[in-house]
Amino acid sequence: MGTSLCSPCPNQSEVDQLDFIRIGDKLIDRAKIDRAIDQILTLRSGGLSQQEVADKIGVDRTLVSRLEGVGEVRKGESIAVIGFPVENKDEAVRVAAEEAVDFAYVLTDQERWDLLNRSGAELFNELMRLMARIREFRVVVILGLNQPARFFAALLDREVTVLHLKQVPGSNGRFDPEELRRLIRSVKTSRPARVRS
Repeated sequence: MGTSLCSPCPNQSEVDQLDFIRIGDKLIDRAKIDRAIDQILTLRSGGLSQQEVADKIGVDRTLVSRLEGVGEVRKGESIAVIGFPVENKDEAVRVAAEEAVDFAYVLTDQERWDLLNRSGAELFNELMRLMARIREFRVVVILGLNQPARFFAALLDREVTVLHLKQVPGSNGRFDPEELRRLIRSVKTSRPARVRS
């Protein structure tokens, strides 16, 4: 009976899961790179400087900077879009995604009523979670009817810039997606006024 040179040897499915890449005389472990990138991004989003992250991971600061540059979607204010009721929710959410908005919370009329029909405690908790989440953003675009939108804007922290996009006249909560796109782009390029209606 022969002896095995490796103990224990991985089975074929374990070998297939390994993601090695040969570059010249180096064997590169792709999973190790992915883990390092995840760790760098987690530390940076947690507030550490590029230099602190580089020191902790054992790489040059320029690598951290260039890694961020490769993945950068946009610079500028953090933006949230909230809206209810929004008849053309899919269009609003699509525009928000295409414009790299940080957070979108958009409800149809039915979804709004489903939310409002929850128990008092459940509704209160959901609204508090939403308010806490929205306060993380510097710019909040509110899609909604004038009075509810103004009420919601009044609940937000005074450090938050609120922009109100009116509904298309004669519609039941329908918003012009291209007007939303223009508004988001204007926020990205310049700091807007405190409140617009």
